[in-house]
Amino acid sequence: MQFAATQKAPHARTEQIILFRCSTQVFAISSASVQEVRSVDTLAGSPLEINEPSLPKVRHMFRRGEQNLYVVNGAVHFGLRPSPASLIFLLRRSRTALLIDGIEKMTTMTRLQALPAAFCHEERVWYRGLTVLDQSVIPVVSPEGFLTVDELFLLDALVSRTAVPKTAALSEMGLGL
Repeated sequence: MQFAATQKAPHARTEQIILFRCSTQVFAISSASVQEVRSVDTLAGSPLEINEPSLPKVRHMFRRGEQNLYVVNGAVHFGLRPSPASLIFLLRRSRTALLIDGIEKMTTMTRLQALPAAFCHEERVWYRGLTVLDQSVIPVVSPEGFLTVDELFLLDALVSRTAVPKTAALSEMGLGL
């Protein structure tokens, strides 16, 4: 008598994520997408404040090399009640920094569910999908979803009309990369 060979279940693909809070909502982001985490105290010497009524989620800009780095308020971006932010995520391979209330924890995600059809507008760009952790559904954000190409173009045009001091580099503000 021969028994059929047992097949091992494929190992679940895991991804390290950071759970963070904006207002009262918890979100997840891939830890590989976050280059650096800083305190909001580093914004105190911000070289340029931005006041564009059509883009209220962006209030600050820094220089990184030859590029502008825009700080997006996470609560305003997601349409949540504004709350005092305490940390900034400097996002890897992006011209965006994200202002958040705090970090809940770092953990591992083993499954990323596609977005349901109820997500039908700009939120399809904001999120990579959903995951379930500790019996809670957590939206997993897309780092590229915080500023569109059009928003970056608008911000760049606004900043180009404003004189930005050459000394306003990130490295000189303690935000060296």
